[in-house]
Amino acid sequence: MSASALAIALMLGNAPVGPFDTSDGASTSTPIAAEPETASTTAEAMAQTGSDPDKVQPGRGQPDQDQDQEDITVTARRGHAPGDPLERVNEQSFAAMQAVDRAVVGPVAHVYEHAVPKPARNGLRNFFRNLHEPIVFANFLIQLKPGKAMETLGRFALNSTVGVAGVIDVAKTRPFNLPFRPNGFANSLGFYGVKPGPFLVLPLIGPTTLRDLVGRAMDTVIYPLPGGRPISGTAYAVSSTTVKMLNRRVDFDGTLHDLRDGNPHAYASMREYYLQGRAAEIAALHGRPRFREGAPVELTGPINIPPSRVP
Repeated sequence: MSASALAIALMLGNAPVGPFDTSDGASTSTPIAAEPETASTTAEAMAQTGSDPDKVQPGRGQPDQDQDQEDITVTARRGHAPGDPLERVNEQSFAAMQAVDRAVVGPVAHVYEHAVPKPARNGLRNFFRNLHEPIVFANFLIQLKPGKAMETLGRFALNSTVGVAGVIDVAKTRPFNLPFRPNGFANSLGFYGVKPGPFLVLPLIGPTTLRDLVGRAMDTVIYPLPGGRPISGTAYAVSSTTVKMLNRRVDFDGTLHDLRDGNPHAYASMREYYLQGRAAEIAALHGRPRFREGAPVELTGPINIPPSRVP
C-alpha cells in the first residue's frame, strides 16, 4: 500500500496525487525520569512513626544529619518528535481536516461508493493512472532503471490503445504481466539522497515533507505536458482531482478508521505510518527489503503503534 496514497484518506480524503510524498523518519518518545523522594515526604514519615527527624539513622532512606542535604527537583518537558518541528501546528491541522472528513468528505465518499459501480470506479482510476505513466517512465530513467522504464512505456502503449485510453488495465493481465508501479520526482529526490526535511500536514494535500512538496510541484508542472489540452485545463484539473479524491477515500476507508478511531494518538500513528511507509518505498528503489526489520508499524494491516513509539 502506498503511504502517499494514504494521505487521501487521512486529510479531507485528498492525498497527494500519486505516490509522490516521501520521507524517512520515525517518531520517538522522550523518557521522563521519576521524581525523587523529597524532604517533605520524610517529614510525613517521621510524624507517622513518632521519630525525631533530627535523629534519623543512616540507611533508612535519608542522609545522616551530618551530611549535606539538598532537595532535587526533576522536571521533564515533552519535545517535538524528530523531523516534526511543527508538531503542534500539524496536530491542529490534522484535527481540523479530520473533523471536515467526518462531516463532509467521508459521507460524500460513501454516497459515491454506493452510487457508482465498482467497475466504473476502477475504470476512472485506471484512466488517471495511465495519464501519469509518462512521469513514471521519466523517473525510472532518472533512477537508472531502464528495464522498469521500458515496462512502463509498454503499459502506457497497451492501455492507451487496447485498454481504451487506459480505462481498462489490460497491461497487467496475461500474457503481458506489466503491473502498475508508482513513481514520481519525490522518489527520485529520495533515491539520490535528498533528506525529507520537516514533516508537514497541509490542507488539501495532507501528510508530506518539504522534499515531497518539491517533488509534487515538479510532477504537477510536467503532468499536463504529454497530453496538452484539455488535460491542462482548469475544468479537467478540478474534475480529475475530485474523482481521484473520492476513489482514494473509498479505497482507504478501512485504513483510515484503523488509524484514528478510538486512538488517542491518531496524529502520531498517522505520522509513523506515513514516514515509515515512504522510507520503505525509497529503500525498495535501492533493492533493499521493503519493510525494516523490527518496524513497529504493520503497513499492510491495522495500525499498532507501541506506547514507546508515541510521543
